Amino acid sequence: MDSAARPALPAPPRQGRRGDASIRPMPASPRSRIRVLVADDHRPFAESLALAIEREKDLSAIVALSALDALESAERDLPSVALVDVELRGMGGIEAIRRIRAASGDTNVIALFADDDLAQARALEAGARGFISTVTPLAEVPAMIRMAARGVPLVEGEEVNRLFRVLRHRRHQESTERQRASRLTPRQLEILQLLSDGISPSAIAEQLHMRPATLRTHVQNILTRLGAHSKVEAVSIAMRHGKIATTA
Repeated sequence: MDSAARPALPAPPRQGRRGDASIRPMPASPRSRIRVLVADDHRPFAESLALAIEREKDLSAIVALSALDALESAERDLPSVALVDVELRGMGGIEAIRRIRAASGDTNVIALFADDDLAQARALEAGARGFISTVTPLAEVPAMIRMAARGVPLVEGEEVNRLFRVLRHRRHQESTERQRASRLTPRQLEILQLLSDGISPSAIAEQLHMRPATLRTHVQNILTRLGAHSKVEAVSIAMRHGKIATTA
């Protein structure tokens, strides 16, 4: 799969009504076929991938277009394998993976479009057997589905350990950022909010009735307190931890 968004796949079957919650399994599938849930909120891609899966004699497919639909389908249809987009609409793909595994323990999950270390680590932590990225060749997907259906991990233990180290490091960073952000003063938060609103330093100084040099000192103190290297990074940290409002 070599597209930055969604890879090109065979044309999907005729679409159902826009309001359909999920696409039911295609008819006349023998019971011996491996049932696969495709959970992706991009309808054309999801249906095209399901069609490609259906072309395999031993595979059948179901489509869900949201996290809630995916969870309901997992509980109702008991697929052997679920392909779940990590950015799935609703509760989110990672939480959907966790809930699918909890609700249907026999369903093995493969995360779709986990293209960076953190997404891959979070998917594995949530219970995924492995992941398919945008550069995974489509020809490899059926074999990955068959392996997952047998409960075979798709990621080597050494790589799993590396990804979990990345995740632990990121969580340590987030904890440190959260602690630093909690020590910002009301005045510092006010300055960060104004910076995030796109107001120039000279206008901020005038609005807060302070000299430009005083504002520069405040900004430098903010950067030091947050361990940030720029105003943009400082604003991003404050937003990420809910200290200032997200800009529209």
